[in-house]
Amino acid sequence: MTVYPLAEKQALEAQLAEVRATDIAGVIEKIQGLMVEYELTVDDIATKRRRGRPAAGAEKGKAATKAKSELPPKYMDPKTGATWSGRGRAPAWLGKNRARFLIAEA
Repeated sequence: MTVYPLAEKQALEAQLAEVRATDIAGVIEKIQGLMVEYELTVDDIATKRRRGRPAAGAEKGKAATKAKSELPPKYMDPKTGATWSGRGRAPAWLGKNRARFLIAEA
């Protein structure tokens, strides 16, 4: 009886899939047992881990970011009414002479 390599390969792959399925079932049972033993939930296991240091206050249950207060504008374009606080990249309308766009403090 002649066995063709393709048929032999398919038979081996079927056996491998069967063995893997039984192994996976055993692993799942083991994981479920450990989850019950240590009182873990799916959320405990599926949490994402980030690289680097944790965010400030993250270990204490606080929000990682603080609400940033908006800065009052220092400069204003009289044509469009656009304002700039003086932080970050300067807008194009400001040009080189910033003094003429400076808002007088009240």
